[in-house]
Amino acid sequence: MALAELAARLNCAEYKNWVKAGHCLVLLRDALQRFAGEQLRAFHRQLLARNPARLAPPGRLCRSRCLPRGRQFQSSCSLCTEWKKEILNHHTNRNGEVHWGNCKPWLWPSNSWELAKAYMPRGQMDISGPDKCDAAALLNLFNFCDHFSGIDQKKVREVIKCRNELMHSSEMKVSSLWLEEFGKKVQNLLKELQNVPEVITASTRVEKLLSSDWAVHIPGEEDQPDGLEGETEVCMSGSQISEIEMELIKERLKEIYLLVEEQEMLSEENLNRIQMTKNFLKDSGDLQISLQADMQRLEGLEKEGYNQRRSMKETMKEYPDQEEDEGCSLKKMKCIPKEQLL
Repeated sequence: MALAELAARLNCAEYKNWVKAGHCLVLLRDALQRFAGEQLRAFHRQLLARNPARLAPPGRLCRSRCLPRGRQFQSSCSLCTEWKKEILNHHTNRNGEVHWGNCKPWLWPSNSWELAKAYMPRGQMDISGPDKCDAAALLNLFNFCDHFSGIDQKKVREVIKCRNELMHSSEMKVSSLWLEEFGKKVQNLLKELQNVPEVITASTRVEKLLSSDWAVHIPGEEDQPDGLEGETEVCMSGSQISEIEMELIKERLKEIYLLVEEQEMLSEENLNRIQMTKNFLKDSGDLQISLQADMQRLEGLEKEGYNQRRSMKETMKEYPDQEEDEGCSLKKMKCIPKEQLL
């Protein structure tokens, strides 16, 4: 039953493209995790070696458990203040927003990955290492930490832009042309990292993935899809594709929850995203069973969004002279620039 529903979803070419593109990001992530961890440990050692008196004074630790809140961080101790300065010194966009809430500052002197999280998108606080990261986190690290300036930053940003378009697609669909262009940009980035052993394998797998049909064979059916036999590297099993799909949907749900947390009132764009994702899961019985808690959460968010709008309309009726100001507020919330979504 589950394979039959998966096969039905993959009959939509644009949805299949969406899942394929998501798997390309997984392959990219897997190829870069070890490299990112090694580079961050080296970066951390360099900082300590250059600034031992400021960043690692003997016998001095953060006793205040300095705790950031979102993008705000006013450290309570001089040690965390010094580390904050050093992080910003190596940030490629010093006037941009830093998600300090990702970090546990008291661990900066001893844990290189806590340092890395200052260059990443929100939602990384509980991520303990590169093996737990998604592609967006690693790509942003490469983009915003100048330790990685040897990598062509334009190529990194191109993949980030595509990743944003993919994860924020309301219908979870992309065209074949979009997928082809995305594949080229991923391969261009991988070429920048040919010295990383995992990259060669990833490049080959991405190429095969994009040219594969992803036909799902349903046991009991007489006609087996062409190419399933003897091409196991190209045609994965239905259960493997199902796992890939589930991982991508979970990442999309995480993205929705993080966007919602940042807004006091749901924007029309996010409410629409919630509704379409909920309806998609509702129409996919196999996914709905596995993601029941998420279904309930989406329904709660949808109801909250409707209640907010009802309250806003009632306020406008009661205070008509404020309607223009309220309308401006809503317009500002309708569309968040893509560069701020990560």
